[in-house]
Amino acid sequence: MPIRFGKNAVTMEAACTVEEALPLLEYLQAHPNAKVALRACTDLHSAVILVLMAARPKVASVPDEPFLKRWVGPVLKPERP
Repeated sequence: MPIRFGKNAVTMEAACTVEEALPLLEYLQAHPNAKVALRACTDLHSAVILVLMAARPKVASVPDEPFLKRWVGPVLKPERP
């Protein structure tokens, strides 16, 4: 599974498909202070992006993948250390 849920953090890796959108939404609703790490993400389905935009979680890291970094990263506004 490309999404790992921790106690108060979500790590997204590889390609996150539409099947991950609902579990992600449910987790973020149950854990409103959770941080999301996207560094190892290579692809995000638009449904997953919409969940992230709607839930507005704290973003620990944006994807390293160039397209996602350029177009999705700024929309999510990662947390500054």
